[in-house]
Amino acid sequence: MNIAPGGTIGIIGGGQLGRMVALAAAPLGYKVHIFGPDEGCAVDVSAGYTQAAFDDGRALAQFAAAVDVVTYEFENLAVPPLEALGHKLRPSTRSLAIAQDRAVEKRFIAANGARVAPWREVGCAEDVVAAVAALGLPIVLKSRRLGYDGKGQAWVRSADEAGAAWDSIGRQPAVAEAAVDYRAEFSVLLARTADGEVACWDVPRNSHENGILRRSDVPSGIEGTDAAIAMARALAEALNHVGVMTVEFFDTSEGPIVNEIAPRVHNSGHWTIEGAETSQFEQHVRAICGLPLGPTGLTGRSVSMDNLLGHEIDRWPQIAAEPGAHLHVYGKGTARPGRKMGHVTRVTR
Repeated sequence: MNIAPGGTIGIIGGGQLGRMVALAAAPLGYKVHIFGPDEGCAVDVSAGYTQAAFDDGRALAQFAAAVDVVTYEFENLAVPPLEALGHKLRPSTRSLAIAQDRAVEKRFIAANGARVAPWREVGCAEDVVAAVAALGLPIVLKSRRLGYDGKGQAWVRSADEAGAAWDSIGRQPAVAEAAVDYRAEFSVLLARTADGEVACWDVPRNSHENGILRRSDVPSGIEGTDAAIAMARALAEALNHVGVMTVEFFDTSEGPIVNEIAPRVHNSGHWTIEGAETSQFEQHVRAICGLPLGPTGLTGRSVSMDNLLGHEIDRWPQIAAEPGAHLHVYGKGTARPGRKMGHVTRVTR
């Protein structure tokens, strides 16, 4: 399925990732149509918008008929209603279904030759106690579904914290992971076409705060990332993934450990807009529309990307005046603590 310029890309979800895909699609001659229950910031830069619940099968069918290809900007979506989109959905529901359930995801990762931290499934308070006995302390509880940016997570650092941690994640199905002794966090971003062409970017080193990405730096300065790139490629092949995919890793003394998969464009790839020859957003458009992938080399010696959270966006006048700073304001409404309101990229040439 090749979509010629002039076609329309449907995006399920209207947040900043959809917005940046829409902005990347325009120079290639594509229009974008957003689908979602609320007018997000992507609607401002899109040609069309369908307001409907994500699981509204009739609305999804009508939406699919109005566009040439469909993609999604986040993975917390019910899979069954999306099955009706058929071959128009890229990436497929397989990538979505595996990435949105942490237990399923971990089994998939291990089955395809990559390493994950020791873990146990958790379905009740007694399972948390059993996980502490099996994995030792500390452990982290992560809800199997609907977790992102540190949401749905709780640490257990002593045995008497087990019950409170279980309560704090809403007593919902979860996984318990042993703490990982790591030196750094990094991610592998790749794009894959339907015919198996793959392109990877330089690996960014990522810094988090309260579960939210604060900064990405390229080059990462991390040794041995070739093994992680090979793992990410193997996972993409196993999924028959089409589009951009991101695999987050921990750098440990025993080699890379996979943290999680994101079957989409990703915050740790925002630096590619100015810092790479082809951004992750343009590459995603190319992949899902059947175009050849673009080059991914760096445009400078080093690149850094900082998220602007909450009222940090109020510094936009100073950042806009800074030589060499590339400011991105997402156009969201309320600046809440921890909310991603924009980012700034700096390229050193």
